[in-house]
Amino acid sequence: MVLVRREQFNRELEEEMSFHREEAEKEFLADGMKAEDARHAANRRFGNDAQLRDQAHETVGFWFEGALQDFRFALRQLRKNPGFAATAILILTLGIGASVAIFGFVDAALIKPLPYKNPNRLVVLFESIPLGPRFHLSYPDYVDWKRENKVFQSLDVYAPYGFMRSTSTGTEQAVGARVSDGFFRTLGVVPVLGRDFRQGEDQKNSPRAVLLSYSAWLRHYGGRKDILGQTVILDGKPNTIIGVLPRDFHFAPAEPADYWTTLQDFISDCRGCHGFFGVARLKDGISFNAAFANIKGIADQLARQYPDSNRDQKAFMLPMSEVIVGDIRPVLLVLLSGVALLLLIATVNVASLLLVRSESRRREIAVRGALGASRMRLIRQFVTEGLVLVATGSVLGLTAAYWGMHLFAHYIPKDMMATMPYLQGLGLNARVLLFAFAISAMAAVLFSLTPALQLSWAEMREGLTEGGRGHASTMWRRFGSNLVVIELTTAMVLLVGAGLLGQSFYRLLHVDIGLQSDHLAMLTVGAQPNTYQKDEQRIALERQMISRISALPGVKSAGLSTTLPIGDGDGTTGFQIVGHPSHGEHMEVAIRKVSSGYFSTLQAQLLRGRYFAEDEDKSKPEVVIINEAMATQYFRGENPVGMAISLGDGDQHVEIVGVVKDLQEGQLDAASRSAMYVPYNQGPATFFSLVVRTSQDERSILPALTSIIHQIDPTIAAFGAATMQERIHDSPSAYLHRSAAWLTGGFAALALLLGVVGLYGVIAYSVSQRTREIGVRMALGAQRGSVYRLVMWEAGRLTVIGIGGGVVVSLAVTMLMRKLLFGVRAWDAPTLIGVSVVLAVAALLASYLPARRAAAVNPVEALRAE
Repeated sequence: MVLVRREQFNRELEEEMSFHREEAEKEFLADGMKAEDARHAANRRFGNDAQLRDQAHETVGFWFEGALQDFRFALRQLRKNPGFAATAILILTLGIGASVAIFGFVDAALIKPLPYKNPNRLVVLFESIPLGPRFHLSYPDYVDWKRENKVFQSLDVYAPYGFMRSTSTGTEQAVGARVSDGFFRTLGVVPVLGRDFRQGEDQKNSPRAVLLSYSAWLRHYGGRKDILGQTVILDGKPNTIIGVLPRDFHFAPAEPADYWTTLQDFISDCRGCHGFFGVARLKDGISFNAAFANIKGIADQLARQYPDSNRDQKAFMLPMSEVIVGDIRPVLLVLLSGVALLLLIATVNVASLLLVRSESRRREIAVRGALGASRMRLIRQFVTEGLVLVATGSVLGLTAAYWGMHLFAHYIPKDMMATMPYLQGLGLNARVLLFAFAISAMAAVLFSLTPALQLSWAEMREGLTEGGRGHASTMWRRFGSNLVVIELTTAMVLLVGAGLLGQSFYRLLHVDIGLQSDHLAMLTVGAQPNTYQKDEQRIALERQMISRISALPGVKSAGLSTTLPIGDGDGTTGFQIVGHPSHGEHMEVAIRKVSSGYFSTLQAQLLRGRYFAEDEDKSKPEVVIINEAMATQYFRGENPVGMAISLGDGDQHVEIVGVVKDLQEGQLDAASRSAMYVPYNQGPATFFSLVVRTSQDERSILPALTSIIHQIDPTIAAFGAATMQERIHDSPSAYLHRSAAWLTGGFAALALLLGVVGLYGVIAYSVSQRTREIGVRMALGAQRGSVYRLVMWEAGRLTVIGIGGGVVVSLAVTMLMRKLLFGVRAWDAPTLIGVSVVLAVAALLASYLPARRAAAVNPVEALRAE
């Protein structure tokens, strides 16, 4: 139907145009012109037939057919130039794909709302002590904070400690958390099945109840709705299942968590026993600062009221979002900035390719204009070609982004992924697709209008002559040079950032952790407290495990600790130095229970005194080993060995028998903290981690360790089998630094490649446009060396400007990423110098090929060709 209408319109249009030409010709004949002159005069008055047809078609509205013609012509142009098309699409795919992939992580972590009611009104509460600002609360302090505050609608607590789950096949670890009865009401979370905890259900002697996570409900119970009222054995005690939490619920500070019970087993009147974190909802109209001031005042009052337990203990408060994503936010923002710079280079590079191509098509555009093509018609063609490029690059980029996001998520360590549940919904959602559309639209506008705006009607007329070539090439060299400077500056910024992050990661992995990490295997063990109630039973179990493991082929030594190095650094105790005057200061350090073979297995360095003896149990005087940081901090100028400290209420005196070099009890990027170690046999536990030194591949012995534990007692849970090097490699601090370094390094490498290619393109095009000039110079006696200098001078000038601008911008940018750096300054001179040299060498090598081609020009052939 459309084709029939178009043919009819064309016939009528031709008839109308013929009629007007004939009428004009008759008019000129009537004025006395000759027939031939009258016909030419009529054609001049009537104008260009092709242009009039286009205008008529646009007026009537045959835009769809015109757009289809433009689309087909754009495809033909790309097929005619496969090198250009492939290069431009590949660059766009890399830029858009990387940008969308990183934005997907940013969206999941920083933009997607938390699954709580009004999450911006939620805060997390800590106690601040001399060791740091984010430590646990005691239960009595929680009760006082909840009663005395005037700023919270509700205040509850949680303790991120798991369970031992008894099944028909034995005992296994069950991840979970203990919470106060109003915890989920404070968050604004309602179970999808069953009910929430009732008020008072967290008190001692209350019936034991448990809520399941949605994933645990599906995994362990097949999603059956009849599980309500059933029991699950946790830590040897039956708990009644009362509900299932929503599918999208997560609470990262306590994840992974399959089972949520009340904290009735953790209730204590001891103010020095810390094990909870607070969660509160602000009252309407109360600001964060006002609430913080109120809770700090309560903590200060408790410090005055209970000086023995609360001295120097203050309140600390953070928004919920900061606690959940605060550690990963700087990394994601740096990566987003890096990929934005990469996208900038990619778009500039493609724009440069389009400008070079438009220069080569100048004569074609001029001919089309002379034949009657309107300016809007030509611009529409450029727009169509730009849209085709961007659409193809966007589709491929989105595909690459989808697979890239899932591939990157796959390589996140399992334990760390469990603490980032907000990444579970990672994908191409509406916000990510809107972002992709926005950057694609901006690229389409840039790629469509840049070559179109460059061509004025005057330049199109000049394109029909050779004289316009010099002006065009000069204009291109100026514009292209500016684009290259932008690319080199951006590449410099990314290379400096990658260099600093790479140095940080290297220094992080080579930080002195106080032990030899090679040939060291680990396994966490959890025994049933009901089965091993007495200290003698626990000591016997430990000795049997160590004996059986030490007898394995390839095992050199074995030991245990209640807390392994490279962890969260939790577990502290207060103390006083016997014989030192007390001025009311609060002294607190990390505390660990370790076996007699623990330090020798780790190959920790003994600085003074001795290690523990195997027979040092409760029948012997209590002893302790301290680390170097504690000796330096609290025993300045003294030999602590032989001195005594008092723990708890001050009646318990413990002799210091040794000083060891600092073990890295916190994360790799944390400062060494004071710590003390007490003999496991003087306070045995049912939950600890084994460490085994081998003479062979440490990973090969892990199955045997688990087997021995189950041979000793099938009801003991054994989990977390790993090597120390894996623990270091997969630690949160190492992973975040490694991810930032590798991804930024990848962006920097691509930016360097694109920047150098862009410089090569500008210089090569400049040489091709100056062939006649170079031929004339050489015909007049110019030597090849002077031609080399001519070309290399132009390249060197652009490189120096780009590097200089990059250094200035880098100094400003790296100051913003100081929190991600470890052991290196933001203005690290060797990094700036090294990156400048690398970029300069790469740029000069890229410029050498065009310079060599220019120096090889035969002046006779150049002048003849021109």
